[in-house]
Amino acid sequence: MSNETPIPDQSKEFKIGVGAYFALFFAIIFFSGIFGPNSSTTLWIASQINLLHTAHPGLAHWTTAWIVPLLSTIDFTTLNGSFGKVLTGVSQVDDALKATSGTYRGNGGSGAMEGFLFAFGLIPSVMFALAMINVLEHYGALNAARKLLSVILRPLLGVPGITGLAIIGSLQSTDVGASLTRALADENKITAKEKEVLTMFQFSGGAMITNFFSSGAVLFTLVLVSGELAVPTTIGACIGVIFIMKVFGANVMRLYLSILSDKDEPKTANETAEKQ
Repeated sequence: MSNETPIPDQSKEFKIGVGAYFALFFAIIFFSGIFGPNSSTTLWIASQINLLHTAHPGLAHWTTAWIVPLLSTIDFTTLNGSFGKVLTGVSQVDDALKATSGTYRGNGGSGAMEGFLFAFGLIPSVMFALAMINVLEHYGALNAARKLLSVILRPLLGVPGITGLAIIGSLQSTDVGASLTRALADENKITAKEKEVLTMFQFSGGAMITNFFSSGAVLFTLVLVSGELAVPTTIGACIGVIFIMKVFGANVMRLYLSILSDKDEPKTANETAEKQ
């Protein structure tokens, strides 16, 4: 007789109802940056409201002055906020003194002390992300993600559906992706191999949406002397290429681990439940 304790079927521990799917839907919107203040979705809604007011001047005054901030309240980056500025120096401009400001980390830092301040600055976003995930998990968002996304993520990346929120969150913030992945690993919901594949996906082109739109998207507004656009492609095409290469890199890691890893690696409880 075997003395091994059977792994319980966790898929039956929580009934996946309408509320769980709504929580998952909210989590996708919240962590994806769809309604960020500078996102294409928010700017499009603002432009449509302006057109509506132009066509109907007598319409009630529900303008972008409060629509855009309202939409931004369901965006992780907006609610996470940023540190204030501190005085970093004083310079003289045209016989007048002008104060210069910077982040709380100051300028010119190096070594372990600079690294400490950088890590210290990550604490609020990590705590906030984990707090939100705990709330969403209470309402069944992770169970709904496991059920829906396993059909896609298992063949695409070799990871269970419960990692869906970590993947979605990592597209906007590396801190969110890292903290959610760590939580899944600590709770034994993913194996070591799945954690490596998930990490490879996240940190090749990390925070793809945020970094691209904050630094790369401006290139698409450049115009040549002839009047033609300087970049002969679209934002969607660039985002698509980055995402495809992220998937490719994750599968390279997946292949590498499949060749070299131990075939008898223990399964997680979630993986066993999915196969049942």
